[in-house]
Amino acid sequence: MMVPTYPKPRDLLKGKTVVVTAAAGTGIGFSAAKRAVEEGATVLISDFHERRLGEAADAIAEATGTRPAACVCDVTSQEHIDNLRDTAVAALGHVDVLINNAGLGGEVAVVDMTDAQWERVLDVTLNSVFRMTRSFLPHMQDRKTGAIVNNASVLGWRAQKGQAHYAAAKAGVMAFTRCSAVEAAEFGVRINAVAPSIAMHAFLAKVTSEELLEELSAKEAFGRPAEVWEVANVMLFLASDLSSYMTGEIVAVSSQRA
Repeated sequence: MMVPTYPKPRDLLKGKTVVVTAAAGTGIGFSAAKRAVEEGATVLISDFHERRLGEAADAIAEATGTRPAACVCDVTSQEHIDNLRDTAVAALGHVDVLINNAGLGGEVAVVDMTDAQWERVLDVTLNSVFRMTRSFLPHMQDRKTGAIVNNASVLGWRAQKGQAHYAAAKAGVMAFTRCSAVEAAEFGVRINAVAPSIAMHAFLAKVTSEELLEELSAKEAFGRPAEVWEVANVMLFLASDLSSYMTGEIVAVSSQRA
């Protein structure tokens, strides 16, 4: 099935400020940042890779005419995260939306998995969401408004060989989203997550065999992987006022057959 037409901007986030983690490269984070700029937001992007972060900011500026602010951040470091928060508040004035996109995968059987492999995937994929939320949420609670959007995965619900560490981390993101949302609700802050099935981008193609990508795509009702901007669209919906009554929800971005 053919890919749908790229969406026209609708000022979905006009006047809002947005911080996106893991926004370098060609993945979901980059697309979420680009789409946020297109939808009228003032954006700050963050990533661990300084050179690629600068290239991402340049690419967004070339595509949209607006260059986002940028801040290098290692999401496994609370010091880096707190610096990101302070930089974002200084650059943007305040933070309306936080998109937690950082994640790390890899394929390894449980019997072959080392403690270091397990801990690294959980640290980047799950612990980072906790650290980022712990850092940014008080700022939003003080303002009595805000939205946090986490990037989970359908593997938080479904089984796949070689993905025990990643699936466990994403299931943790889902549970953390639900629990933190209940705590934040009384302050007017919403916390939701997307759970993509398969979204095609250059890095995924680099680290995943063509055979597996074809197998996963064949399971989708549309017979193709999602475009990264199709996942970003749902993130922006959850970040926008259109989802004002949603919190603690995990929204699957998937066309998988039942």
